[in-house]
Amino acid sequence: SYLQTSLSIWGWGSLGLVLFLVTFGPFTIFYFAFYILCFVGGGFVVTLLFGKSNSEKYLEQCEHSFLPCTSVGIPKCIEEMKREARPIKIDRRLTGANIIDEPLQQVIQFSLRDYVQYWYYTLSDDESFLLEIRQALQYALVQFSARSKETDWQPYFTTRLVDDFGTHLRVFRKAQQRIAEKGDQMKDQAEELVDTFFEVEVEMEKEVCRDLVCTSPKDEEGFLRDLCEVLLYILLPPGDFQNKIMRYFVREILSRGILLPLINQLSDPDYINQYVIWMIRDSNCNYEAFMNIIKLSDNIGELEAVKDKASEELQYLRSLDTAGDDINTIKNQINSLLYVIKVCDSRIQRLQSGKEIDTVKLAANFGKLCTVPLDHILVDNVALQFFMDYMQQTGGQAHLFFWMTVEGYRVTAQQQLEVLQSRQKDGKHQTNQTKGLLRAAAFGVYEQYLSEKASPRVNIDDNLVAKLAETLNHEDPTPEIFDDIQRKVYELMLRDERFYPSFKQNVLYVRMLAELDMLKDPSFRGSDDGEGESFNGSPTGSINLSLDDLSNVPSDETVQLHAYISDTGVCNDHGKTYALYAITVHRRNANSEEMWKTYRRYSDFHDFHMRITEQFENLANILKLPGKKTFNNMDREFLEKRKKDLNAYLQLLLNPEMMKASPALAHYVYDFLENKAYSKGKGDFARKMDTFVNPLRNSMRNVSNAVKSIPDSLAEGMTKMSDNMGKMSERLGQDIKQSFFKVPPLMQKTYSDPDHCRVAAPIDDNVDDNIPLRVMLLLMDEVFDLKERNQWLRRNIKNLLQQLIRATYGDTINRKIVDHVDWMTSPEQVADAVKRFRDAFWPNGILAETVPRRDKAIRMRTRVAGKTKLLEVMPDELKHIIGAETTRKGILRVFEMFQHSQLNKRMVYVFLERFLETLFPQNKFPELFNKLHSRSKQMQRYKQRLHSTQAPSLQK
Repeated sequence: SYLQTSLSIWGWGSLGLVLFLVTFGPFTIFYFAFYILCFVGGGFVVTLLFGKSNSEKYLEQCEHSFLPCTSVGIPKCIEEMKREARPIKIDRRLTGANIIDEPLQQVIQFSLRDYVQYWYYTLSDDESFLLEIRQALQYALVQFSARSKETDWQPYFTTRLVDDFGTHLRVFRKAQQRIAEKGDQMKDQAEELVDTFFEVEVEMEKEVCRDLVCTSPKDEEGFLRDLCEVLLYILLPPGDFQNKIMRYFVREILSRGILLPLINQLSDPDYINQYVIWMIRDSNCNYEAFMNIIKLSDNIGELEAVKDKASEELQYLRSLDTAGDDINTIKNQINSLLYVIKVCDSRIQRLQSGKEIDTVKLAANFGKLCTVPLDHILVDNVALQFFMDYMQQTGGQAHLFFWMTVEGYRVTAQQQLEVLQSRQKDGKHQTNQTKGLLRAAAFGVYEQYLSEKASPRVNIDDNLVAKLAETLNHEDPTPEIFDDIQRKVYELMLRDERFYPSFKQNVLYVRMLAELDMLKDPSFRGSDDGEGESFNGSPTGSINLSLDDLSNVPSDETVQLHAYISDTGVCNDHGKTYALYAITVHRRNANSEEMWKTYRRYSDFHDFHMRITEQFENLANILKLPGKKTFNNMDREFLEKRKKDLNAYLQLLLNPEMMKASPALAHYVYDFLENKAYSKGKGDFARKMDTFVNPLRNSMRNVSNAVKSIPDSLAEGMTKMSDNMGKMSERLGQDIKQSFFKVPPLMQKTYSDPDHCRVAAPIDDNVDDNIPLRVMLLLMDEVFDLKERNQWLRRNIKNLLQQLIRATYGDTINRKIVDHVDWMTSPEQVADAVKRFRDAFWPNGILAETVPRRDKAIRMRTRVAGKTKLLEVMPDELKHIIGAETTRKGILRVFEMFQHSQLNKRMVYVFLERFLETLFPQNKFPELFNKLHSRSKQMQRYKQRLHSTQAPSLQK
């Protein structure tokens, strides 16, 4: 049925279509479609026109409604941008001093040009942003300048800066000692030293450690950014600081553009070494000092660099085509270079084989040592401290202190009696009072060392003691009253097996020889592998001169030179009277013999002695020139005595062992003994200064010996005596009084310096108020480790420094130092520093390119040159006071401290932190720095160790 329905629908539909086409025609369909399209289009047009009119009416109604207006921000922004930028007026005054403001303005301009403008102009031509940054920088500088003017810089430069340097050096010394105690041959000793350094730092500082800032570049940049942001917060007005974009730009310019490059340069070891050489550029390098550095070097890189340079020079000299006199000079140069290469090879082989030997230990066990007489030990500061330590160990300190006390009593009594005689000539009489005080002093010495109550008592012949007591009771005391007993005590110390003979077999004696520069370095002889060590020593040796070295030094052994002073006389030349010594000289060789006479004054001997002791350091402790006498120096008896002393000086100088140990010495000796006028090597002023310094040093040695052992009960009497003397005696009495109240009669070796503490506490009485004495004593304590040694030596040094400062500057030295600090912070000096900074970073107004790192060999040779220069400028007086070995170790320790960039950065950051703490005392910078360094790994480990050690005690 469904199919039938479908067929009927299709049938009726087809019939209707046929009838429609037959009735209306075939185009009827197109007409019908056209009519429909027109109807739809007309309806759309009518609707559009009607909607527009209605919309306009609706908008007119909205204008009179309460709805908000449309936004006008964009049109206003466009209008503002079309206007011309108004110029920002900037005041170019920064510090109030034109000489400072001009270079500072140039630094600001160069910084903006090279760090901002080069990329900013690619984004915009508008300069208002740059002007805002410049204005912010200038405002910060104005505030910084105002703070600087209100700050008292004298404590910073004279106290805090020195304390921080001393603390840094103490941390380094403790780190070296800790590594030496481990005794391991570590793969990277430099890295281990840095780690150990910061371990000691956190133990000493307790609350801060700068290891991350100094060892991690990322943390260092973060620290500088934080620090600069804090400074901007302090210096900028709040509105400018709240502008993050400008603040970040200024922060990056200060931290990465200025501070970071400056700190990197100041902490570069090669830069420091070059600066050291530049600072002492006027000092000529000494060949002996250079060879000492080579023989002491423990850096294979240094030795290889020197060896390569010597080989290069050797090849150049061998390639020269010379003849005549030049060939001898070149041969000598070639021999010297060959010797340098040999020493470098020997030292490198020893370091690589790990057979480095402690000279002192080897000499103590196997060495044949030279002999230093007891009378020389008792008058030498360096030797006496070792003998004093030994006598305290053996219980014989009473004998030594008695001998020293008598020496002091004799000097003091002679001085007081001389002053008394001079005052009697002026009509002033105080004889009884002076004799009474001297008798009290003599009784004090007797009671302390010789009476039955003395503890410990000097064991000496009872008859001599009874005779002395009788003399004290019935006669006036004289300076020579104790001479007989003192002579017996000296013989006892000299011959008793417990004292001087046993001291020569003790390790303290070997260390004394090392300090006197009279100990040779052990050398490896025999097979090439270093077996068969042997050691020898002689009075003419040096701790740096080995037997192998001596055996390879060319010398003319066939020439024999003898000289002696045959006669002496007094000459008068144009009103000047002086003594003249006739020296008879014999020179023999295999084929001939010569003899002549030459004439020399004492000043010639003195100049010659100064010249050779400057060139050959080890001679200063061996050759002792007779002292100079100002008055009555033309007496026949005195001239004969001086003739005898000068003859002994010549015989020691011409000793074959002496000439063999220092081959270059022969040239100076021949020149001095030739029959011609002697040409002095130093001017009159230099010789007069040395003539002043040497007696002053000897006088201070005697005075300090005198005052350190006299009983305290005599202080009041001696002070009363000094009040009635002249000005010089008054000062001497004050020094004696100070020493009486500080030094016990029997001085024990003390260690007053804690192992781990900052250098900030007062270092001694009557020292903190004397700026130069405090600085010099503190630096000597830390550089030469004096507090770890005999306190008697440190006291002697302190007294000597006091006398030198007083003799040089008087009582106005503190005022002079304050004036110098004012001069350092004056506008002229600040402007000069700013100009140096500008010229270093922008030479000729152009940003300096990063200086390429110099070749390793050049840097190593610079290190050797720097060490040689430092050892060369050290005065011989310092070596005589504290010892040659201690001086050498102290100087090399300071130099080695500057060879680690991480440690140098630590010192720079410490100086920067103290600078900011001084400049902004009210801003709590110490707490800020503690927070900035709180992420330190060493600090975290220290706190863990501290917590672990405190936990058991808390549980108990």
